[in-house]
Amino acid sequence: MTYTFGIDTFGDVTADASGTKLSHAQVVRNVVAEAVRAEEVSIDIFNIGEHHRDDYAIPAPDVVLAAIAARTQRIRLSSAVTVLSSDDPVRVVERFATVDALSNGRAELMVGRGSFTESFPLYGYNLADYEDLFNEKLSLLTELLARNGQPVTWKGGPHTQALNAVTLYPPLEHGPLPTWVAVGGSPESVVRAAHYKLPLMLAIIGGPTSRFVPFTDLYRRAWEQFGNDGAAEVGYHSYGYVARTDEEAVADFFDYYVETNSRIGRERGWRPPSREAYLYEVKNGALAVGSPETVARKIATGMRELGATRYDLKVSYGSQPHEQNLSSIELFGTEVIPRVKELLAGE
Repeated sequence: MTYTFGIDTFGDVTADASGTKLSHAQVVRNVVAEAVRAEEVSIDIFNIGEHHRDDYAIPAPDVVLAAIAARTQRIRLSSAVTVLSSDDPVRVVERFATVDALSNGRAELMVGRGSFTESFPLYGYNLADYEDLFNEKLSLLTELLARNGQPVTWKGGPHTQALNAVTLYPPLEHGPLPTWVAVGGSPESVVRAAHYKLPLMLAIIGGPTSRFVPFTDLYRRAWEQFGNDGAAEVGYHSYGYVARTDEEAVADFFDYYVETNSRIGRERGWRPPSREAYLYEVKNGALAVGSPETVARKIATGMRELGATRYDLKVSYGSQPHEQNLSSIELFGTEVIPRVKELLAGE
């Protein structure tokens, strides 16, 4: 069994040692440095999320991935996610084909509907069309990817343009662009991924991984019923932080966890998390906070439960300093990943 391990970042606006927030521009530069460190410690893939709000610094992941491509040689480069609903599938394919050319075949694409909605009014889309936008644009995207280097004709619809024997450039040199669908946990989204023959990435932001087993079971059943060839590929992502000891990790991460969840909670009607709720998530949820051994055991358990072959650790949470992110990335690559592989091989 081949397993893949990655780092996710949303480019959270971080703080320096004095607690002063860094500029968005500095955060972007720091994310490039974090990707370079991820390659140095043999992590497989680096994924960047797309956001359009003041607490995140990266609205254009493909541009940052292109910069990383010029600084690295091996690590794969992906979005996490590209908000396809408010984007143009033609432009998405063109941009990621360009990243693929710059990186000599290391680009990947992860698409989703997005957990934030700021991009919709920003680009002139109506939130009332939220579901239809993604359905139609995913259909066009998969057609474009399947026709790499060949003319594409597309009838068009309410949310996509008509195409008449159009060829996109640059064509991919190294075969199809690996493309995942990220899902937060709706059955319809899971079935949609299987329908389009795309790997499934579960974004777990709370609760235990076992809660998502029915979704992976549904995905595999749908995969078979659609008559798809090959194995149904599943990955999952969760938030986390790795330090030398459990005590250090739990203490270091707490303030950033409360800060971020309280800020987002004010927008969504959540209660601010208590310390007890935080400790419960650390112990029982998918939150991967702890020493390398603790984090490795949690990830291995989650991968076994879901039958996953890929795991991505989301680093950088709120204003958590860049230096802590670098340290967490290093421990994840040098100690956590090898230990997870040992634990899975032992099964």
